Amino acid sequence: MNVGTLAERFHRYGPYALLGVAVLMAALSAGVVGMSATAMSAATAMVSAAVALEAWWGRTRQRPAHAGAGQVYYVLRTVLGFALCWCNPFFSIYAIVGYFDVATLVPRRFVRPGLMCTAVTMAGAQSGSGLPPASLTNWIAFGALFALHSALAIFFGNLGDREEEKARRQKETITELELANTRLEQALAENATLHSQLLLQAREAGVADERRRLAAEIHDTLAQGLTGIIAQLQAGTSAPDPAVAREHLDRAAALARHSLGEARRSVHNLVPAALEDDDLPGALKKTVVGWTERTGVRAEFTVTGTVEALHDEVGATLLRIAEEALANAARHAGAARAGVTLSYMGDEITLDVRDDGCGFDPAALTPHSGTGGFGLGGMRARAERIAGTVEIETEPGRGTAVSARVPLVRRT
Repeated sequence: MNVGTLAERFHRYGPYALLGVAVLMAALSAGVVGMSATAMSAATAMVSAAVALEAWWGRTRQRPAHAGAGQVYYVLRTVLGFALCWCNPFFSIYAIVGYFDVATLVPRRFVRPGLMCTAVTMAGAQSGSGLPPASLTNWIAFGALFALHSALAIFFGNLGDREEEKARRQKETITELELANTRLEQALAENATLHSQLLLQAREAGVADERRRLAAEIHDTLAQGLTGIIAQLQAGTSAPDPAVAREHLDRAAALARHSLGEARRSVHNLVPAALEDDDLPGALKKTVVGWTERTGVRAEFTVTGTVEALHDEVGATLLRIAEEALANAARHAGAARAGVTLSYMGDEITLDVRDDGCGFDPAALTPHSGTGGFGLGGMRARAERIAGTVEIETEPGRGTAVSARVPLVRRT
């Protein structure tokens, strides 16, 4: 049984029990305290009134709105307790209940006055001769007892106030915690929704990124390979010497096999075949030599700095940028000479591809123009994927320089 249930039962049945004990003690001590017949008759009438009052309150307290009735009950019970103690001091056993339920029956501002009234009754009953005190000694005892009861009433009143304030704060804290918990649940629900949205966006971004990667790979492998095959076939069909024609056909077949292999590797997102057996400088050198043989344009390859083993993604990115820049020089520049420089620069690595061709106006390019706009955008996109940059320096009649700068990420 919890404390609340015990308190409820005491407030309901306690006054009856205390009144019964008080009546018994008063009856046993009637001769000792000198109760007259009149006092006994008055006490009997008041006890009956107290029983009726308790019965009335037992019914009334169950109603939803009983605040005013509680005040009436407390006042009448206090008056009856005072009057009974006037008849016999032992009725203070009943009057003492005024200390226990005053805070629940009267408004907060009347709690201390109610306690003082009970203190007067208790001090008078305990002073030795009942109320009113019969002698100076009884009056002194009454004063001392009243001071004691008043001090105790104030102390316990303050204690009750602190407990009530503590309970109020706990209630407010619980309310705030419930509100915070509700907000937290709402935030968790919003975060779950946001998480789902982010997952969806991440999947969509991944699909879009994979599409861009495949588009760039197709452009850098199949498109360039088919362009080279067409060029070799055209050269072969127009060559008067069968041996020369055969040489062009062999190159076209080799380009076809190489492009098919690169296409398969692109689908599986593997490193270019040129990087399987060579490091980046070796793969770039072979790329430059092969480009010179296909186009007839003289090209030079240079390496500066200390060569280091690179992460596969860095090597593949720079190799594809070099292939695209050389392909653009062959298709559009009409260059007679080209140069490729790979520079290891501490924490960065740069790739420069230059030609002495016709150049172009960068502002006149569109993303899908036939002058290499897509290829330039693809080079920039490749570099940006590994936190790098690509810069183009060109103008009509002054050649073109493509410079790619990426972080030097070493192979682990």
